[in-house]
Amino acid sequence: MPVTDPISDMLTRIRNAVQVRHEAVEVPASRMKSSLLKLLSDEGFITSFKSVDEDSVNKKLEVQLRYYEDKTPVIQGLKRVSKPGLRVYVGKNEVPRYFGGIGVGFMSTSKGVMTGQQARRQGVGGELLFYVW
Repeated sequence: MPVTDPISDMLTRIRNAVQVRHEAVEVPASRMKSSLLKLLSDEGFITSFKSVDEDSVNKKLEVQLRYYEDKTPVIQGLKRVSKPGLRVYVGKNEVPRYFGGIGVGFMSTSKGVMTGQQARRQGVGGELLFYVW
């Protein structure tokens, strides 16, 4: 069955894996997901990710989740903002801070996928995809 919202599917897989303390989780591959996972890795929410080629049709990305030394997950929460039924766009002066800057917003802009902080620095707005804290 096709997935109507692949980003939400990826976030749900990560959220479920973190709740049961898995070391890694596999998600179907796409360029958008790869760029979002790269940002998650740069921000320190996940350890790493790599492409797992089962075959040329069903490519997957293996995401290594990150935990503190006391086995507490680094990702405390994930919240999808813009959905297929209700897209949420913000202007360059309206890029929100989440939890007073503790959370990180991820956006799709005309200059590519970036965090809310990067979007504020570059002076661009776009679609607010999700928050992670």
